[in-house]
Amino acid sequence: MKGTEVLADAFGRIQDVVHEAVEGLAAAELDARIDAGANSITWLVWHLTRVQDDHVADAAGWEQVWHAEGWDDRFALPLPAGSTGYGHTAHQAGTVRVDSGELLLGYFDAVHAQTLRFLRGLGAAELDRVVDERWDPPVTLGVRLVSVIADDLQHAGQAAFVRGVLTRGR
Repeated sequence: MKGTEVLADAFGRIQDVVHEAVEGLAAAELDARIDAGANSITWLVWHLTRVQDDHVADAAGWEQVWHAEGWDDRFALPLPAGSTGYGHTAHQAGTVRVDSGELLLGYFDAVHAQTLRFLRGLGAAELDRVVDERWDPPVTLGVRLVSVIADDLQHAGQAAFVRGVLTRGR
């Protein structure tokens, strides 16, 4: 199995967890916060998708799906246009709300499809390409993609946990 196939499999596992966390919930459940400082399923899925979109688009030299496909207009969030959720306060996180899970999953699936297109076009040697020299050692494409996977899986797991708390006893 090639390294890019392993990465594609990992991104597919994120997709599975995201869909399990979102599907079948009403907007009020997706937007619910366990307490005032907690993140909602909506914010967690939006954030992990924005990070994947931002990082993959940057590495590929492509426009983010968020802007290119009009997801920023569809979400109509009261946040700066390039916001990914990184560093959000509890108040800012609370402004990320949706009317339906379809909106969240639509954006996630569009980003996932772009990520897979990018991975299919990569050769193994490209995973060694340096994509960020601000770190010591500089970050390679392979390391950046693994970082995105790790962050996305963490947030997808948090969304699954929140779903479990919200639906307990059903």
